[in-house]
Amino acid sequence: MRLPGFGGPTRAKRPWLAALLAFVVTGLGHVYLRRWVRAFGWIAVAVAAVLLFVPLETVQAVEIGDPTTYPATPYSVTLVLLASAVDAYLLARRHNEAVERERDAAEAVARGDDPSDGEALACPNCGKDLDADLDFCPWCTTELAREGPNGPDPDDAER
Repeated sequence: MRLPGFGGPTRAKRPWLAALLAFVVTGLGHVYLRRWVRAFGWIAVAVAAVLLFVPLETVQAVEIGDPTTYPATPYSVTLVLLASAVDAYLLARRHNEAVERERDAAEAVARGDDPSDGEALACPNCGKDLDADLDFCPWCTTELAREGPNGPDPDDAER
């Protein structure tokens, strides 16, 4: 049984939306990208920045709603927010490039392109370049549906 979003084909993400969500709430853009550990990491960095760099008087004044303290908010929290947005944007772009490589590799395999014709073929799982004489990906160990350097495997005929 294949559940949607769990091991199925990945879809391209909108980098501007990831950056906007991360700018609104630190870590939310990473949640959109389904990078859970990274999202919690950015939330932890934001909380640490508040605890380490924001004076307690400023936090208390913001809690009671004193508008004179808002311009005095330290820039470290804003810097963490901007860094989170930039990171989410770059991750979304990198994700889209990997999706495009995966799509190109799947199309090349469907066309029956020979990877030994000078054009490097990418792994359908991790997207990294493959060596033409291997029948598995050396990066993620995914078994490829092609013959290896020694011809067809005699054990495959028995299966």
